[in-house]
Amino acid sequence: MSLSEIKTRIALSAAAHGRRADDIHLIAVSKVQPNDRVEAVLREGHRVFGENRVQEAQGKWPAFKEQFDNVELHLIGPLQTNKARAAIELFDVIHSVDRVKLARTLARLADEAGHRPDIFVQVNTGDEDQKAGIPIAEADALIAECRALDLPLKGLMCIPPVDEPPALHFALLAKVAARNDLEGLSMGMSGDFEDAIAQGATHIRVGSAIFGARTYV
Repeated sequence: MSLSEIKTRIALSAAAHGRRADDIHLIAVSKVQPNDRVEAVLREGHRVFGENRVQEAQGKWPAFKEQFDNVELHLIGPLQTNKARAAIELFDVIHSVDRVKLARTLARLADEAGHRPDIFVQVNTGDEDQKAGIPIAEADALIAECRALDLPLKGLMCIPPVDEPPALHFALLAKVAARNDLEGLSMGMSGDFEDAIAQGATHIRVGSAIFGARTYV
C-alpha cells in the first residue's frame, strides 16, 4: 500500500460517514522504520509523524527537522517520567498521558521550557493489565487533573485489545470524550482505521500500511 492509497481510503471512509477528510489527521507511524523510508514519505509532502520511543526519535528527527519544514511530531508510545523533559523538547503532541504523576511532571517541565505540547489522555479501554493507559473508571479524574494543571488537553487515545472488535472500544472512547467535552479522538491503526473514522476518530495512527512491514532487531 502507499501514502496516497491510505489518503484515498480515509477520504472514502469520511464521506461514507458524513465527515470531512480534512478533519482527520493522518499520523504516519515511523517507529523502527529505516530512515530512507521515512525520508521518502517526507519527500511526498507528508509532515505528521508518530514515534513510540523518545530515544529513537531523538536519534532520527532533529536531522529531518533541519531538512524539512513544518514537521509535526507525535509521541504515541508510553512515556516514562524521566523522559518527560526530552519529550517536551522534541514532540509537538503527546498521546500517552496516563497517570497523574506524569501530568504534573509535564506541566512543571512545560512551564520551565516555555513550550507546552498538546496532550491526549490514553485510556485503557480494555482494562488490560499489560497495557498502558488510565483505567476507564479513573479517566474522568485524570482529565479533570490535566485541565486543572492548564495542560493543553486535546482529547483521548486508545489501543483496543487485539482479540476484541475494535469498534466497541472506539465507541467507548468516544463516549468518555463526549461526557468530558473533548473533541480529539486518537484511535485507529493500519488494520482498523476505517472503523475508527466511523466512530469519530480525529487522529489515526498508520505505520506499516504506509512504510511497509517493520524489521525489529
